[in-house]
Amino acid sequence: MSKRESYEEKAAALLEPIVQEQGFELVDVEYVKEGGTWYLRAYIDKEGGITIDDCELVSRAFSDVLDREDFIEDSYIMEVSSPGLGRPLKKEKDYERSMGKELEIRTYRAVGGQKEFYGILTAYDSNSVTVKEENGEEKTFRKNEIALIRLAFDF
Repeated sequence: MSKRESYEEKAAALLEPIVQEQGFELVDVEYVKEGGTWYLRAYIDKEGGITIDDCELVSRAFSDVLDREDFIEDSYIMEVSSPGLGRPLKKEKDYERSMGKELEIRTYRAVGGQKEFYGILTAYDSNSVTVKEENGEEKTFRKNEIALIRLAFDF
């Protein structure tokens, strides 16, 4: 396990009780370097959506825990936010919540000459995702072929 993965896993374990106590869901934790700066980001959600006050509440509690545990060697910026509309599907809950909804799927390699697909999620398991395209055709993708999968949204 890489240092990055280790930090993400430890942060998630410390954050989970804080998030659950508030009745929120921990969607994801990432430790990434952007423009020479490290970021520890936690994405939280709840039915009806997350507010800035929700993020602040979790951020303050998590900051205290991070100060006490002090397990990250590098200097970093900690952020707590909503996952947003374009969040990728990662967990079982994400797929459950998205059943019957339109998804956008991008594959690593072209499938039938294209890499971007849209369709209604009709089935999934630990290895694959099946969507029904606009033309009524069902397409199944292996999860390891998928570069990005998220809810589709129109502007």
